[in-house]
Amino acid sequence: MSSRIQRLATSLFLIWLVALGLRVGFLVHQVRLIPAEVLATVPFENEVGSVAQSLAQGHGFCCLFRQPTGPTAWLTPVYPLLLASIFKMFGIFTFASFLAAALLNCVFSSLICIPIFRAGRRIAGVPVTALGAWIWAFFPSGIVMPFEWIWDTSLSALVAAILLWATIVFDESFTSRNATGYGLLWGFALLTNPALGALFPFLLGWAAYRPYRQRRLRPGRILLALALAFVVCAPWTIRNAIRFHRLIPLRSNFAFELWRGNNESFDEYSREVNRITRFEQVRLYAQLGETAFLEEKMQKAKAFLRAHPALALQLWGRRIVATWFGTEDPWTSFSRADSLLVRFILGWNALTFLGLFIGLARLLAARNSYVLPLAVYPIIYPLVYYLTQTSLRLRHPCDPVLALFLAIAVLGAHGQPLQPDA
Repeated sequence: MSSRIQRLATSLFLIWLVALGLRVGFLVHQVRLIPAEVLATVPFENEVGSVAQSLAQGHGFCCLFRQPTGPTAWLTPVYPLLLASIFKMFGIFTFASFLAAALLNCVFSSLICIPIFRAGRRIAGVPVTALGAWIWAFFPSGIVMPFEWIWDTSLSALVAAILLWATIVFDESFTSRNATGYGLLWGFALLTNPALGALFPFLLGWAAYRPYRQRRLRPGRILLALALAFVVCAPWTIRNAIRFHRLIPLRSNFAFELWRGNNESFDEYSREVNRITRFEQVRLYAQLGETAFLEEKMQKAKAFLRAHPALALQLWGRRIVATWFGTEDPWTSFSRADSLLVRFILGWNALTFLGLFIGLARLLAARNSYVLPLAVYPIIYPLVYYLTQTSLRLRHPCDPVLALFLAIAVLGAHGQPLQPDA
């Protein structure tokens, strides 16, 4: 009986099945609560939905706010093209398209169990990897995000988890074949979510470090991975250069995000308070065009940062808290919440944050050689969001790694040694 329970507890298929069932179950529950006509339109009322509509109608990668405003580089192409394919099959802004997109997100999110399991086994052994995968199956954001966001959110989390697994494989088997796959994977990742690029030099550098110490490093394979990642991204970069007559390697929206997180509305003494509206910004974007609009936002953001350095640091600190707890004032939000679900999520965020530090400390104490590729996810990836704007959605690509940290923290409390498996 004990052996059978152990086999079930470490069954990757069972973990994946439970993860998929929980995500689809949450989707079905929410669909029963919300009218179909609302789900057919509201989830697509964003930049991704607008560009996907334009693509499905044959107008190209344009029309960011459902207006004929011309080509855009605001987004990278992978998810808008995927959503446009769904629109082609199930109709533009239909209930069937929403179900197809949300179910696909559920599949993406549930599949994260596989790279977590494979990577975790190499990092800390079967007990950690099994618990980490089970934690991911029940991870609140993993269950909620596929329904809440028809965006690249769930796909980005899957790609981020695969990158961790692929980095470990590349480190252990430094072959030309693995270098080719690694470079192509990074190219796809950058065209899905450019923010993942912050991890690229750290993960690639770590994968090359041990071969270098063991005198088996072949620089050509590092260059091969770099070159293939560049080649995959090059057509999109060339397209942007032709359309906008300037270098936009991946996407152009950084200036707007920087301004959104750093503008006069955050200054209680400013006359600009409460004057920023979505309608106003869409009108201004249509009037100026994307390039001039973003240049204006960059200048305004820089002016704000120069004029309000103390406030900018305060905002930076508030965004750090919000990244990890889901709100800038977690204790007040918890005490005032009238929903058990909200309190549970706030409590889970606090537990995850604590587990991150305990798990990281355990890896460092054990001198685990995989601490760096794990640590760069929570340490490096969110930095750009501390500067611009943040949310649990934007942090989501880190969440699979946080599940592993939680597993390491829990088993460490019970004296479980960290023993990597082959």
